[in-house]
Amino acid sequence: MRLYRHTADLPARERGAVVALGNFDGVHRGHQTVIGTAQRLARDLDAPSAVLTFEPHPRSVFRPDDPPFRLTPFRVKSRHIEALGVDQLIVGHFDERLLTKTAQAFVDDILVGDLGVRHVVCGYDFLFGHKRGGDPAFLQRAGQAHGFGVTEIGPVADPEGGVYSSTRVRDALVAGRPQEAAHVLGSPWEIEGRVAHGDKRGRTIGFPTANIELDEYLRPAFGVYAIRAGVDHGLNTVWHKGVANLGARPTVGGAVERLEAHLFDMSADLYGQHLRVQLIEFLRPEQKFASFDALKDQIQRDAAAARAALAD
Repeated sequence: MRLYRHTADLPARERGAVVALGNFDGVHRGHQTVIGTAQRLARDLDAPSAVLTFEPHPRSVFRPDDPPFRLTPFRVKSRHIEALGVDQLIVGHFDERLLTKTAQAFVDDILVGDLGVRHVVCGYDFLFGHKRGGDPAFLQRAGQAHGFGVTEIGPVADPEGGVYSSTRVRDALVAGRPQEAAHVLGSPWEIEGRVAHGDKRGRTIGFPTANIELDEYLRPAFGVYAIRAGVDHGLNTVWHKGVANLGARPTVGGAVERLEAHLFDMSADLYGQHLRVQLIEFLRPEQKFASFDALKDQIQRDAAAARAALAD
């Protein structure tokens, strides 16, 4: 996949793509349908397939005081999109200039002028332009005027009728239902980042942890999870079972929200390494214990519960 961190001045060979439009936070099964449709049309038209997305996420510009909400920060979103086999990932910088650009100017300047789109695919709820003045019907009219095709994808639902959406994923995670989130995403939800130094209390009781700051990630239900953790080894990721606490650690007076992951049967030093942590099952809410010894006893029970939850 070729990555372009701008829409302007693309090589001539990259113009004329079939472009999937959207924020694609989570890259869930509904998003995958939009992107997959663009890929199929691209093959039929002998054109490149592309995804046009925006960073930072427009919500962080519209509502900068909101709590963290991202399901997939850009690095993660990019990896998921690349795994789908897209030819190009084009990133539009979302700033005040783009915020005030009208829907017509977005079409004229970006879709037609910068990208020379052959065809556009978007979801039924895709909105764009100043004050969200553009929608799929607007794109249909613009496509007729400029000579590009438009395909609108309606709601994509599971067999029970539940629509795949980023909101549904967020709601499931906040409610402590990671299995439902995984159902919508098509794979377990992950938090990933560089392993940082913590207070090293865990190693004193036989449970050393790899600590990851949450940064712009959504805050799921705070508590203890059965996890799978992926450690990068060159181009490969090796997965380990484990248990993790996600939260502020009230028993030890923690003030910073973070993920502390203990990997079973592993003693390697992970400081500075990149770690991917999948939330598999929510075991219990975060709580404050009367003493560190009480916390230690509970950690042992949590580890046993996580091993049972992850048993093959």
